[in-house]
Amino acid sequence: MMGLLGVARTLRERGVMGINERNAEFNLVYNERARYPLVDDKLLTKELATKAGAAVPRLYGVIEIQHQVETLAALLADYQDFVIKPARGSQGDGIVVVVGRSRNSYRLADGALMEQAELEFHVSNILSGIFSLGEQIDRAMIEYRVNFDPVFERITYRGVPDIRIIVFVGVPVMAMVRLPTRAAKGKANLHQGAIGSGVDIATGCTLTAVWRDQIVTEHPDTGNPVQGVQIPHWDRLLEIAAQSYELTGLGYLGIDIVLDRGLGPLILELNARPGLNIQIANRAGLRARLDAVLAHRARLVSIADRVAFARERFAAVA
Repeated sequence: MMGLLGVARTLRERGVMGINERNAEFNLVYNERARYPLVDDKLLTKELATKAGAAVPRLYGVIEIQHQVETLAALLADYQDFVIKPARGSQGDGIVVVVGRSRNSYRLADGALMEQAELEFHVSNILSGIFSLGEQIDRAMIEYRVNFDPVFERITYRGVPDIRIIVFVGVPVMAMVRLPTRAAKGKANLHQGAIGSGVDIATGCTLTAVWRDQIVTEHPDTGNPVQGVQIPHWDRLLEIAAQSYELTGLGYLGIDIVLDRGLGPLILELNARPGLNIQIANRAGLRARLDAVLAHRARLVSIADRVAFARERFAAVA
């Protein structure tokens, strides 16, 4: 394993981008503030994607005010598994994944049990805004729990992997798959301990990965290699990513897509401030790729043009 600091020095020489640079030269320039609610509120994102004909996890219900918490048990009565999440949450905070039931309790993705009263208390906390951006009053979403594609079974721990793609003015520029671990309690969030494995834009094959402060080649829980896994539906994933530009009007964003074994690609959420660890997972800097897009932007009109450009220019270096 290679230490993160050593890798970071190499990445700086390859155009790795920092947060201040991202904010000043890309977020502020290419993302209109008025459009942020389209991605900051997951319910708005879901509505937007559905109107555009893009597939999303099915919404079972929404709890908007405290009085409605009393109806939660009835709302969930027909579902053995589901996900509850804050509409304005970030970094996976406040998400509860229920994978089944045990008598009068709900079984969570990490194996723990949660009583009805605990689940209701959690929903009340969501409504109060403690998980939301800026701690604003929020809504609780109840939606379909994704059954992930079997290609990930050997390199994930309990939870659902997702694919994050950074998109700049409609061009997919960098991608990674986020793999749940025991440390992350089955969640696919890097700051909670998940793995981020780079993905070759050209082929959809996984590269090496970053986990905590290290570059790794194997999943810490399963021991299986994370490199060389072919992600299914890669052509479609790139098309969905490119389409997100027209969907939101945001020039710089991250799109998170999950692969359901029966439903295929589903848009999970969009992010106007995607993190930068994706560069470490890919062992490549974003800056050179963003500059390349700007240099050729005039001819990158259609979705097909933008996807073809990405596959040609951003293929992983052997």
